[in-house]
Amino acid sequence: MTTNDTIGRIKAALQAAIDTLAPFVPGKVAAEQKSHGRGPVTEADRQVNQVLREALVRDGEGWLSEETIDDSGRLTKRRVWVVDPLDGTKEFCAGIPEWCVSIAMVEDGRAVAGGIANPATRETFLGSRETGVTYNGCPAQPSRKSSLDGAMVLASRSEVSRGEWAQFGEAPFTFRPMGSVAYKLALVAAGLADATWTLQPKNEWDIAAGVALVEAAGGVVQFLPDEKPAFNNKATLLPGLFACGAHLRNPIREFLRPLMKALPA
Repeated sequence: MTTNDTIGRIKAALQAAIDTLAPFVPGKVAAEQKSHGRGPVTEADRQVNQVLREALVRDGEGWLSEETIDDSGRLTKRRVWVVDPLDGTKEFCAGIPEWCVSIAMVEDGRAVAGGIANPATRETFLGSRETGVTYNGCPAQPSRKSSLDGAMVLASRSEVSRGEWAQFGEAPFTFRPMGSVAYKLALVAAGLADATWTLQPKNEWDIAAGVALVEAAGGVVQFLPDEKPAFNNKATLLPGLFACGAHLRNPIREFLRPLMKALPA
């Protein structure tokens, strides 16, 4: 399977998802709670999930989605689609334009290509390790900032509301609360923010496409405390992470080091 074919399929699938979402009005969509407190789900999530699966999966490929019961058969596949039909459902239901459709192609555990679309802001991020990344069709790269002084860091809206970012009130950077970790990663990949991080675990479908984009653009993603991203695991919950341009990797590692020591084993 060629890179161009993979990128073409992701691009077409994102457009199909955007078309599917068009009848839904953010802020006016009914939601229900998933079992075991796993957050809200809407009819939009379900419809986009079906459209993406039909558009993407071919013989011999695996599938992992937030809105599909997991099939362990994916563990035997070299190529696996890892998707979140609607990352940021809370924001979608609240009418906050910080949600997106997230698609990643994982090969042998590596997120090698990805696409993220935010229909509310009309932004599309697309890329692979071979092609680099485009933002609304134009080439994009991560920030080249080399210091946290004056940096813009995207923070989890939920973490900020819980007070977890209050400890950074005197830090040398500015942070902006935002929903959807996938969207935050895409913005970092395109250089529209300098960095993002979360100390909280995330599922593969939350981050795979964003990781693919950041790394394809030449940026850095690191699981905490010091691991490289790997996907298509039996357990889909992964450690917290940070993402940034290559020049910010060491400053962020040093800044977060005291917090990493406090993370549960």
